[in-house]
Amino acid sequence: KWRSVASGGYSDSIVDHHQGASMKKTFSLLTLAAALAASVSIVGCSGSSSSSDDVIKIGVFEPLTGANGAGGADEYDGIKLANKLSPEVLGKKVQLVVVDNKSDKVEAANAATVLAQKEKVNAVLGSWGSSLSMAGGPIFAEAKIPAVAVSATNPAVTKGNDFYFRVCFLDPFQGTVGAAYAFNELKAKKVAIIREVSNDYSVGLAKFFVDHFVKLSGDEKAIVATADYNTGDQDFSAQLTNIKQFEPDVIFAPGNYTESALIIKQARDLGITAKFIGGDGWDINAFLEVGGAAVEGAIVSTFFANDVPINKTSEAFLKSFRDEYKKEPPAVAALGYDAYLVVLDAIKRANSAEPQKIREALTQTKDFEGSAGSITINAERNADKAAVFKTVKDGKFVFLTTVKP
Repeated sequence: KWRSVASGGYSDSIVDHHQGASMKKTFSLLTLAAALAASVSIVGCSGSSSSSDDVIKIGVFEPLTGANGAGGADEYDGIKLANKLSPEVLGKKVQLVVVDNKSDKVEAANAATVLAQKEKVNAVLGSWGSSLSMAGGPIFAEAKIPAVAVSATNPAVTKGNDFYFRVCFLDPFQGTVGAAYAFNELKAKKVAIIREVSNDYSVGLAKFFVDHFVKLSGDEKAIVATADYNTGDQDFSAQLTNIKQFEPDVIFAPGNYTESALIIKQARDLGITAKFIGGDGWDINAFLEVGGAAVEGAIVSTFFANDVPINKTSEAFLKSFRDEYKKEPPAVAALGYDAYLVVLDAIKRANSAEPQKIREALTQTKDFEGSAGSITINAERNADKAAVFKTVKDGKFVFLTTVKP
């Protein structure tokens, strides 16, 4: 089904995909995704058809519903803004083709198949959530379509995949600077870890934090407790009651924003006074909304601080975002904005919209001024970026410091 969709001066294409009959577990992920893609319906499209030579199609591969929906929507806001301000390249219209990967790994493979095989996009942006990016990665690689992760920080997103890039830092760096902040700034001696065990991002980031904190402290017993939960859980009383007896100075709990905010609320209700530190997954308004007063003082490592513009592109982005959406931009919106512009820059330098030529140009990205800082893509297709630390004060994220690689 086709119908025109336009809002806020920009227009794009939205693809809705629905899972069909159940498949045997012995099917490969690619086989399953291809089968599911057969039931896709186009619920919104504007501009020229996919066969037109005057349109360049960029896929937006994000969770717009499900547990990660708010994060995906924030990245999409940044991408939409960039598309509105820079709607053409090489004299052609840039059309966004949006798929909802529904915060689910199987649906993510399905959504990636839609973009690669049905929509035949020239490049892809996303996904929020490393696990979702990793689910789509093999499909983009097989189709030889370059994908740029906006905020997916797990090393496995780009490792071994010549077609996946990213514009954010990696978890080994984020975990290391988080541990250093806990040890050096907060003077922590005892730390408890709470992991979202069903989330590759959370498990990986926790490991990098633990390894570096033990190294800094010189104490193999510095991690006094480790607790696990699954995405979607709402009651953490058992894990927190166990942790409380160890009286940690800091609790490192990298995970999804909703569950993390609930963990902190329940910890405070139990009388736990330890400082909470989390990763970039907390840097979203939904974390503040769910956590309320309980998340005051929480510390977050992230990508961008709206109260400290770092260059002219930052200033322009902040003004445009506030004018467009009448709210403060989350860090991942800045990265979404940057990811779109990095792809357009690659298309310009390649003087071509052919996916493999875009890929080659992306590998040569150097000193690109983004709203969240300068971007240089290294040999592993990752960006070497600084980390920003924020704290929650009076219901808002407030800048603390910047740590460079």
